[in-house]
Amino acid sequence: MPSRLSKDPAAPRPLPPPKRIVSRDLAVTPKFAFERLDHYLIRHQVHPSRTFLQKLIKDGAIRVNGQTVKPHYKVRPGDRVACRIPAPAPLEIRPESIPLDVLYEDPSLIVLNKPAGLVMHPAPGHYTGTLVHALLAHCRDLSGIGGRERPGLVHRLDKDTSGVIVVAKTDAAHRALSHQFKNHTILRQYQAIVAGRLPKNAGTIDLAIGRDRWERKKISHRTARPREARTAYRVIERFKRATRVEIHPRTGRTHQIRVHFASLQHPVIGDRVYGGRQAIVDAVPAKRQMLHAERLGFLHPDNQKSLEFSAPLPDDMEEILEFLRHSPVSN
Repeated sequence: MPSRLSKDPAAPRPLPPPKRIVSRDLAVTPKFAFERLDHYLIRHQVHPSRTFLQKLIKDGAIRVNGQTVKPHYKVRPGDRVACRIPAPAPLEIRPESIPLDVLYEDPSLIVLNKPAGLVMHPAPGHYTGTLVHALLAHCRDLSGIGGRERPGLVHRLDKDTSGVIVVAKTDAAHRALSHQFKNHTILRQYQAIVAGRLPKNAGTIDLAIGRDRWERKKISHRTARPREARTAYRVIERFKRATRVEIHPRTGRTHQIRVHFASLQHPVIGDRVYGGRQAIVDAVPAKRQMLHAERLGFLHPDNQKSLEFSAPLPDDMEEILEFLRHSPVSN
């Protein structure tokens, strides 16, 4: 008689548990006529990820008038859009006890001061020790709407960028905050130290960017799919071969600030990806890009109260500023 732990090859394999499906049906009104289907779905907060929605449309999980269509299908008045959205899979990432600098927390969200060097979420080469691992240890009820690798994440900061971020603890908060980021109603203020002396005391960089045609890991204006990107700035402090700036990104593209200042030939000091061959980038002993998310403001998703949070410049940026003020590089 076989033991309880042995496998009988003739026995039928148990079926995997069925995925929970969230159904939602929408009727297109004239107000949204001829809008792309994927854009229409994001506007109506079906899901915050356009890539995920496009996949569902292609797989037939989202249909128009019972028919499979393309993501770029233009909706028409009277169209019936049927959505069958798989519920987020259970999180499989193990929590890790990593200290967090919490600026604010309530049942719906948490605001943090992220240190430089901390990766936001698991990715190739960073399967442990990320902010997500820390959040799962800190928040038992973290929103799963971002997926298994990015639960609760509404926006991101690069690994080597420090500063204020907000994380959603509920799906409702995630949708509401994502909507504010999409509509650019979020207050975002950065500080950076860039190479060279900017010719103007203030300005706006208006340059469409996207995935580089030839270097797929980089973002640039050399792209087949340019997306509008605008960055406003003002000079705070000048040195002989560097400039300290306050930055207000008007859009939220990947690597936007770093790419925009590199396009002016004034890359962020310490940026090993977009810094180019500027001598000042190597002359200043910066171990990471000198970029800090200083201030973040938004409406609370529950009560619409205006909230604003700030984080002081980290020690390494203060040290570089002192170096520039007193070293031969700035004489």
